[in-house]
Amino acid sequence: MYNLSKLNKLSKKLICFLTIFTIASFGIIIPVYAVDDMNLNCKSAVLMDYGTGKIIYEQNPHEKLAPASVTKVMTMLLIIEALDNGKITYEDKVTISAQASSKNNKGTMLLLEAGEVRTVKELLYGIAVESANDACIAMAEHVSGSEEEFVKLMNKRAKELGANDTNFVNPNGLPAEGHVTSAHDLALMSKELLKHDNIFEFISKYMITVYVGKNNNVKRELVNKNKMIRFYQDVDGIKTGWTEDAGYCISVTAKRNNLRLISVVMGAPKVEVRNKEARKLVDYGFANFSSFLIAKKGDKMQEVRVSKGSCLKVNAVTDSDISVLLNKGEEKNIKKTAELPELLNAPIKKGDKIGELVISMNDAEVGRYNLVCDTDVSKSSFINNLRNSIIYWFGSSK
Repeated sequence: MYNLSKLNKLSKKLICFLTIFTIASFGIIIPVYAVDDMNLNCKSAVLMDYGTGKIIYEQNPHEKLAPASVTKVMTMLLIIEALDNGKITYEDKVTISAQASSKNNKGTMLLLEAGEVRTVKELLYGIAVESANDACIAMAEHVSGSEEEFVKLMNKRAKELGANDTNFVNPNGLPAEGHVTSAHDLALMSKELLKHDNIFEFISKYMITVYVGKNNNVKRELVNKNKMIRFYQDVDGIKTGWTEDAGYCISVTAKRNNLRLISVVMGAPKVEVRNKEARKLVDYGFANFSSFLIAKKGDKMQEVRVSKGSCLKVNAVTDSDISVLLNKGEEKNIKKTAELPELLNAPIKKGDKIGELVISMNDAEVGRYNLVCDTDVSKSSFINNLRNSIIYWFGSSK
């Protein structure tokens, strides 16, 4: 007769074998973890696919919590947007106010002195690498004129992104009553920040030397607080944070092949636990999903005829990169269809929406994306209309 313990071991082995055999043979779709399956040791967490914004995993995603220095994701977003739209430049000279100086700030700092002059680029390195609270105040004043106005802009931008769990009180994340956000909202802000390729120069930098002080004589060796960018080759940002109230928090991004993931962990009890849980989320995403690139921004999908315009046809092109998140092995089931009118009426402006690209998988629609005109088309004169009609009916002579 079988020993009961041996029988249990044999049963477990048999179940494992059958599970592996079934998945290998029939391609069973691996489900997203249920909340209880991950057993994350933190208050809140989210795993997001950057390409589509789809939430792969969530644990208390909308719980309003103190974010500590992960607040600086929004601060960096507003700075990088101001840089990209030309409001400020990297070489702008920023005079450090008394309010922004290290004497009036707490926590991690660049040790800025009132009256010293730093460039925007130096201060952005300070925020991204050193998590410098004084640099945040200096940049808030430079972008918006005052810290108070910058905070208003932070909250306005958060609402635009759909970050409805968020209320900012300051730009650096120091403890303040009512200063809260959620893992869900931090993922949204992180996704928006990562749209700006130039931010990676700052958030992926592990070490950098800067000089501060009125006489430029104080050497600072800055080391990124996000140690994951050093120890994991696929990690290239974003921001960590800690206060007694917030616990250990992080928003981290990693990329393999076409798949970029955003992992947010809030309220972990230790830094090692925070990094472990953030990595666990990323590893799960990479193990089970792939990002299938449908088209790049500006790719031509189809030509469309134009009536009474300065040209006979225009190209319908994508207005952004288009990708879909798939369980691994599902790429062959993807189809794309351009829905466009047979004829467009002039005038048409470059960038005008003229149709949609419909993505389906196994005959089920999974997304719609704008197709836009690739050029300006003005109304044509009678002579040009006549000429275009002749070309259309008889073909152009060569």
